[in-house]
Amino acid sequence: MIGSLVEIVSLMKTSSVLAFALLAPACAQNWPSFRGPGATGVLETSRAVPISWDATSKRHIVWSTAIPGLGHSSPIVWGDRVFVSTAVSSDPKSVFQYPLAGALDRRTDLSKHQFKLYCLDLRTGQVIWEKAAAEVAPRVARHPHNSYASATPATDGKRVIAFFGSEGLYAFDLDGKLLWKQDVGPIDQGAFDVPDYQWGSASSPIIYKNLVIVQCDQQKGSFLAAFDAATGTPVWRAPREALPSWATPTVYEGGSRAELVTNGAEYFRGYDPRTGAELWRIKGTSMISVPTPFAAHGLIYLASGYYRYIQPIVALKPGAAGEVQPAHMAWRTEKGAPYLPTPIVYGDYFYSFNHRGILTVYNAATGERVYEQRLGGGGAFASSPVASGGHLYAASEDGDVYVVKAGPVFELLATNKMGEVVMATPAVANGMLIIRGLNQVFGIAE
Repeated sequence: MIGSLVEIVSLMKTSSVLAFALLAPACAQNWPSFRGPGATGVLETSRAVPISWDATSKRHIVWSTAIPGLGHSSPIVWGDRVFVSTAVSSDPKSVFQYPLAGALDRRTDLSKHQFKLYCLDLRTGQVIWEKAAAEVAPRVARHPHNSYASATPATDGKRVIAFFGSEGLYAFDLDGKLLWKQDVGPIDQGAFDVPDYQWGSASSPIIYKNLVIVQCDQQKGSFLAAFDAATGTPVWRAPREALPSWATPTVYEGGSRAELVTNGAEYFRGYDPRTGAELWRIKGTSMISVPTPFAAHGLIYLASGYYRYIQPIVALKPGAAGEVQPAHMAWRTEKGAPYLPTPIVYGDYFYSFNHRGILTVYNAATGERVYEQRLGGGGAFASSPVASGGHLYAASEDGDVYVVKAGPVFELLATNKMGEVVMATPAVANGMLIIRGLNQVFGIAE
């Protein structure tokens, strides 16, 4: 009896967590990979995600959980569990440069690291388990602005796939048991114009049917590869004529076929996800390509916006073949694509938040520009926007999360300060916004 009373008192002390748990719907909404379902960045939930919160007073901060190490990967959600990866350095003086200096900076950290996956409780933020995939020294150096855990995990509800680039691909079950691992080899990614200037990887794995697919663009020997999701057995490998890129691929499933869509240096390309055979290509991307392709309104959206070069945005009609001609594009513009963040289509509009905090909005069907507006004082953006409940959420590296009302007229609803650097793209699930900062993961809900 006394033990039961103690448990009740303990629960009363965490009433906000209890209230959130009691309100959680029986059927959870999942955010299974980078940018959520289909990499769209959009999820409508039965409860509204908050517009404003306060990290200092903890208003609407249901929980916050410290994660050791350095990781720019995004949290993912399946059911009542949150998964997040990190790389824990053995060097107490491990470097992280913020903000990005813009000049050549060869500082790095090649000390032994623990490459880890964490599982958190969605309702409380409590660590359910943590597992080390590997404990080794990195084979390829990272940029001081990057991390060794920048690839977002992916899950199909049966297994969680964690990708640490040169340190391998790992599959765990939802209880943390290692199912299989694959060494994809060292991935030498860095500046196209300074080949020995290594930056490290960031492209995330995706799961399509029974396949785990990774995009490994590097200085020499770029490739796509698919592995059996259950066993890790290699299924196919497709060489790519491409310099390094950091984009995550996406699969678009149309009425007649599926298309594995990739961004990369010089070309956008489409492949058959079952075999790796190339279907189509579009010439004219930036030499540094980061944004992830995604689909909306029956179109495939592509963007490549390294600021020193062309910055194309393409709205592609599905079913292309060979060298894609303009007639197969709903619209295209040569300027306006973001450098780091992936754009988002929400409702009738295409929103592009560039890495300098300028929001440009287009008609998603025609490409007609609607408005352009700077957010804040010009801070840098690495995180991609997400949307829910008629609102767009965009996090700057300074830790300012801007909430913008969706629609043809700019309206800034709130600016929320997280109190720490934010590099990762947020996740949305069950009325909760999950934001990963440099040191903590936050669960934000009414």
